[in-house]
Amino acid sequence: MGHCRDSRRVLSIGRCLWEANRQGVVDWAPIVAQRVDLRVQIGSLEFSNPILAASGTFGYGVEFAHLVDLNQLGGLVTKGLSARPMAGAPAPRLAETAGGMLNAVGLQNIGVEAFIREKLSLLRNYRTVVLANVFGSTPGEYIEVIEALEQAEGVGGYELNVSCPNTDAGGREFGVDAEMTGKLVAQARKVAKRPLWVKLSPQVTSIVAIARAAEECGADALTVANTYPGMAVDIRTRRSRLGRLSGGLSGPAIKPLTLKLVWETSHAVRIPVIGVGGIETAEDVLEYLMVGASAVQVGTAHFVNPGIGIELVKGIEKLATTHKVNSINELRGILER
Repeated sequence: MGHCRDSRRVLSIGRCLWEANRQGVVDWAPIVAQRVDLRVQIGSLEFSNPILAASGTFGYGVEFAHLVDLNQLGGLVTKGLSARPMAGAPAPRLAETAGGMLNAVGLQNIGVEAFIREKLSLLRNYRTVVLANVFGSTPGEYIEVIEALEQAEGVGGYELNVSCPNTDAGGREFGVDAEMTGKLVAQARKVAKRPLWVKLSPQVTSIVAIARAAEECGADALTVANTYPGMAVDIRTRRSRLGRLSGGLSGPAIKPLTLKLVWETSHAVRIPVIGVGGIETAEDVLEYLMVGASAVQVGTAHFVNPGIGIELVKGIEKLATTHKVNSINELRGILER
């Protein structure tokens, strides 16, 4: 290396190091920064990174393809799919709140058959894992959607939205009762050959009881959690700021609440947990991983920045490198109690 320093010729640092490595003076390997392994395994599904687009905030995925390289996302979850098309709730459907927003979209969607025909055929062009969010007003409607998707190629798995009223049970939500959740998951498991995730509701007395029921009846992973019920009022018109009386609260305001639910759930079940709620920064992602999440879903932030998912992928890699983490999986569940 002395020759490098003493030479009167102007050599680049890169050339100098290359010459030293060629002569066996130094080992090149430590000089080249090692890439952080961002891959995560959730059941039988492997994701290139832990950043997924959450259901309801990323369309069916293809609508964002001209803005975002879908292949750089770990995965995406489609808008909720029902057996038949739904028109959704009346406008206005969104209302800004302090630290978040309320939405009352009303599960508008084109129906499973149109999704397969018009959207899934395009999604097959990408290597990103696609999960179909599934809902219904009866167990039979959930099954109808899954059976239709089972005949199609390009879906990696299913995410059951159990925060829906069960009309067979007087309008009570599937996800607020452990027995109802278990029965729905068991019926879905009988027809679903692909991985089956269950998106839990935060509006429960004990999310652990619901989580365990879903696990025992065949769920492969749990998404924690859906939006929180809330309201916003316009004092001038004396009316709701939404087309409906209430909606679902999401955004940064709910992150502390959902972090706790992810921690509780991940310590109560053996299957993977996916955290979703208020994620805007790479630090947010690592917080979810540290309390036990295997991956995260990004939702409301897409309304502000459609490319937030890609930015988060780069952000967590940079943070992991700074903290000398070789694999993102090293961070899972390492919260000190």
